[in-house]
Formats: sequence, structure tokens, C-alpha cells
Amino acid sequence: MLTSKQRAEFRAQANSLETTLMVGKDGVTEAVVAEADKLLTARELVKGKVLETALMSAREVSDAICEATGADGISCVGSKFVIWRFSEKCQAVSYTHLRAHETRH
Repeated sequence: MLTSKQRAEFRAQANSLETTLMVGKDGVTEAVVAEADKLLTARELVKGKVLETALMSAREVSDAICEATGADGISCVGSKFVIWRFSEKCQAVSYTHLRAHETRH
């Protein structure tokens, strides 16, 4: 469970993110959940959009994906939503990048 401060920080980071997950008229399918899982593992923070043809709201889609993937919902505004899940892979890449940067100086 995230604190409100963490949630606010992730919301701020999400402003510059491109929308990478689209949910269409079929709603939250196994393919959408698999794609969300893949994106969460690679990036931790994912911005998605619910197309107008979908019969679900952004909140409903966000809740369904979060339940299926173990992610936390960060925000829902209009037809867009942001979700987050901790990723060991993403943290390892970030850590090695920081270590490489430290050794150069």
C-alpha cells in the first residue's frame, strides 16, 4: 500500500509519460492484462487510456488491471489512468546505472 506522498510523487512522474496501454471495446481481456504485466515489469509506472468504444470507465479498468496484476492505482482522470507496481528488474537496471555513473566521477 502506497502512502499519499508516494502516490503524489508517482502522479508527478506520470505527467511526462506517454500513454502505452490502450483498452478498447473488449474491455480488460487476458491480452490487456498480459501487456500491462509486461509494461509494469519493464517500467513500474504505466499510463493507460480507455477508448470511447469501451463500455467501462477508467476507474473500472484501472481497478480490474490492478487486481489482476497486483499493481496499485495511482490516478484516474477522464479516460486516462496510471498504475504502479514494484519491479525488481527495473530497480536492478536503475541501480547499475547509478553505480556506473558514480565510478566515472
